[in-house]
Amino acid sequence: MGEGSLILYLGQITFYEEKNFQGRSYECMNDCSDMTSYLSRCQSCRVESGCFMVYDRTNYMGNQYFMKRGEYSDYQNMLGMRDCIRSCRMIPMHRGQFRMKVYERENFGGQSHEMMDDCDNIMDRYRMNDVQSCNVMDGHWLMYEQPQYRGKQMYMRPGEYRSFRDMGMSGMRFMSMRRIMDSCN
Repeated sequence: MGEGSLILYLGQITFYEEKNFQGRSYECMNDCSDMTSYLSRCQSCRVESGCFMVYDRTNYMGNQYFMKRGEYSDYQNMLGMRDCIRSCRMIPMHRGQFRMKVYERENFGGQSHEMMDDCDNIMDRYRMNDVQSCNVMDGHWLMYEQPQYRGKQMYMRPGEYRSFRDMGMSGMRFMSMRRIMDSCN
């Protein structure tokens, strides 16, 4: 594998202090828990390859936004963000099956369903009116607070998530889920 294809595989995002890709920039090819040491603010970005979650607080906290390959010349207006990007996480490519078990209550309690594909409305499909914990066995997922993949998002990578409230998602309900496919490049 040549160096160019390695960059595409890993993903690359460039952040700019000003709108329209102006001002100082910071190029990132992996996770960054605190971008404030590189840029005092960030108002536009360009995703060269791969997929990233960006966060409006340091340490992957706060509101989350999914970004795939493309140009975001004024992402605050495009995505409805109020604050600057403060941290980002690269989403690795996943090939193979996707599996996630969602639970109605915290600590894997209440009604549960195993999912292997996208779900545009958990209430319509499974008669669940809330998801408060989950276990991601395979793949990377995006959860949305509204049906039809709308509203606030939360990135879920493989692992056990006993309480969305403990993750800073207090009061949020997740009503739709989508697999992050390798079409990010």
